Amino acid sequence: MPISFDLTQDQKELQTLAAKFAREEMAPRAAEADKKGHFPEEVYRKAWELGLMNLNVATEYGGAGLPLLEQCIITEELAAACGGMTTSILANCLALQPINLAGTPEQKERVLRPFCGKYGLASFGLTEPSGGTDAAALKTRAEKKGDHYVLNGQKCFITNAPQASLYTIFATLDPAKRDKGITAFIVPRDSPGLSIGKEEDKMGQRASSTATVLLEDVEVSKENLLGKEGEGFRIAMQTLDSTRTPIGALAVGIARAALEQAAKYSLQRTSFGKPIAQHQAVAAKIANMTIELEASRLLTWRSAWLVDQGHRASLESSIAKCFSSDSAMRICDEAIQIFGGYGYMRDYPVEKYLRDAKLCQIYEGANEIQRQVIAREFLKRFG
Repeated sequence: MPISFDLTQDQKELQTLAAKFAREEMAPRAAEADKKGHFPEEVYRKAWELGLMNLNVATEYGGAGLPLLEQCIITEELAAACGGMTTSILANCLALQPINLAGTPEQKERVLRPFCGKYGLASFGLTEPSGGTDAAALKTRAEKKGDHYVLNGQKCFITNAPQASLYTIFATLDPAKRDKGITAFIVPRDSPGLSIGKEEDKMGQRASSTATVLLEDVEVSKENLLGKEGEGFRIAMQTLDSTRTPIGALAVGIARAALEQAAKYSLQRTSFGKPIAQHQAVAAKIANMTIELEASRLLTWRSAWLVDQGHRASLESSIAKCFSSDSAMRICDEAIQIFGGYGYMRDYPVEKYLRDAKLCQIYEGANEIQRQVIAREFLKRFG
């Protein structure tokens, strides 16, 4: 398939729809939601009504059924309004992807269709208090008893956990087997023994809810086993390979908003008799921010394009996520510097962009791990 940098008419329409929603529904609520740590569920409900949730679920099961590039186009527009709200909207894609990848037709019909048929939130349960980076060492146990499994343990830093009606949970049948013992499960919210623990008070992305999920003798029927026993680690890694790229797009959206605010301010603010944009030091900052933003978007789109063409993109998705999130932090930091003292104040939006961007370097695999993946995947070409 030839490469084109022109968006199709359908892609432009999705971009316009997402931008309008972000501008009219998300942006007016962003500052207040951030200040109060408020979860604006009315925004998420409207996003579902417009078809801006469950983007990766096939249309036959009630989802949007969009290719990854289209998901990234939408994500950038939403994130330019609020990184936290965008994370909660995208969390459904993360939580439902294991079912897309490993679910049977019966499971997809039984779980995905009713879930997507009404407004609802889902959560992805992999990270644990003892460590998120070493996912193979997770401690949540799954014990098989007859025709069901019993889960015990806890998951932390789980997006949308307090509001979710559905969870995909990863547990081990035998910790000694590490990744070979990990198994994936579909767990409904109303399962006895499942409860929500501490809700986190976060530095940024405060419009998104994050909490601990507690599992105490939670019975899961064998019909809710995803894939086979011991395949959970592979399912989790394949999930992250496909959902990591939109984190790059989320970082691009936040960075774009910061750059636009800084550019406008630099043209309005004057010093020594002229707009600060005309001073060489500020102009150089704007130039470098623009370079990093454009490179981030191209890396993200290339990764998405490869996935949509059916190629494995572990290397490219890690590059996109790592570069875009690191660039977003630099762009947001420079935006604050251009604003000067005003940038440090919450009366202006740029300090929020920096706080929101930080999490992009951490979730879905910290950038230190992304660099290990990048090195490993690249060196395979020479080994």
